[in-house]
Amino acid sequence: MSNGLVYTYVSTPAPQITALAPVQGSTAGGNAVVVSGSAFTGATRVSFGGAAAVYRVDSDGQITVTAPQHAAGSVDVTVTTPRGTSNVVGYTYVSVPAPHITGLVPVEGPTAGGNGVVVSGSAFSGATLVSFGGVAAVFTVDGDGQITAVAPQHAAGLVDVTVTTANGVSNAVGYTYVPAPVVNSVDPGLGPVAGGNTVTIYGTDLSLTNSVTFGPGTGTNLAVTSDNEITVTAPPGTGTVVVTVTTPGGSSPSDQGNPYYIYVPVPHITSIAPDHGPTSGGTGVLISGSGLTFIDDVSFGAGPAASFAPISDDQVVATSPAGPAGTLTVTVHSPGGTSNGLSFTYEP
Repeated sequence: MSNGLVYTYVSTPAPQITALAPVQGSTAGGNAVVVSGSAFTGATRVSFGGAAAVYRVDSDGQITVTAPQHAAGSVDVTVTTPRGTSNVVGYTYVSVPAPHITGLVPVEGPTAGGNGVVVSGSAFSGATLVSFGGVAAVFTVDGDGQITAVAPQHAAGLVDVTVTTANGVSNAVGYTYVPAPVVNSVDPGLGPVAGGNTVTIYGTDLSLTNSVTFGPGTGTNLAVTSDNEITVTAPPGTGTVVVTVTTPGGSSPSDQGNPYYIYVPVPHITSIAPDHGPTSGGTGVLISGSGLTFIDDVSFGAGPAASFAPISDDQVVATSPAGPAGTLTVTVHSPGGTSNGLSFTYEP
C-alpha cells in the first residue's frame, strides 16, 4: 500500500473595499484617490463607474488610483483580482469649472523676469502650472481667486499667460516683456546746479519711461516724444552724474551710451586785468575767478567780447570789442548761469 500525499485547499478572500479618500472629485479626473481595504494583492483592475483607472498597489490593504474622467454624478468603485471583484463603494464626480483669468498686475515687465505678477480670476485652487509664453513660472496659490507668480525670463514681446489645474487650462491673457532702455546721449550734457532746465534724452526703448533720475535727483515734467527720445526738467544737483531712465523693462545701464550730465556752478569773477582800454577795442583782458571752465559768453556791457577762451577753471582771456567812452560792466556766462559784474572803462 503506497503512502498518500495531502493537498490542502486554502480559501482566499476576494478583495474588500472599506474606504475611499477623497470620496469625490472633478469630472476632469486626474486626482489621486486612496482605496483602503484588504486582499488587494495582484489586483488586475480598478473601476470608476465602469471606466478603468490607472492605479498602483501600495500593499495588500491599499491602492492609490488616478481617477479617470467621468460625467458628473455618483459612480461605483470596485477592485478586481484573480479571486473576484470587491464590494461597491460610491464616488461622486463633481462638475468643477476650469480656471479663468480676469487680470494681471502688472501687465508688463523686464525680459530678465524676476518680478512678481498677481494673477486674478477664479477656480485657481490646486493649480499645477502657470505659464508665461510656454515657460513655467514659480507661483503661490493665494486663494481660489488669486495667484502670485514670479515672471520667468523671456524674450521681448507679448506672451500668453495661462493657469492649469486638474480641471483644465484657463483662457490666455497677454503679458508684455519689455527690453531695458538705453541712454545714448543727453542734450545739453550740462546745466545749472539749481536745475530747472529742459534736457532731451536720446536712446532706445524709451516709450514706456516712467522715471528719469540725475544721480540721486529725480527729473520732473517728463514727456515721451518717441521710443528714441524723451524730455525732462533737470532737478538740482552737483558734479557729474549718471542719467538713468526707468521703464517696466528695467533701468538703463551706465556702461552703455553716454548717459552723463554735468552740473555747472554759477561762475564768479574776482578781477579784470587790465580794467580799461581804448574805445576802438582790441584789448586783451585776463578775467580771473571761479567756475570758468564752461564759459560760453563774455559780455562788455550789452555787447559780446570780440573773442574769448577759457584757460582754466579760474581764468578766461577775452578781447574787448569797440565801445563808447565810459565805464560798463563785464560779465561771463556758462550753463551754470551769469556771473557777477566787474567794471571796465573805455578811454577815448
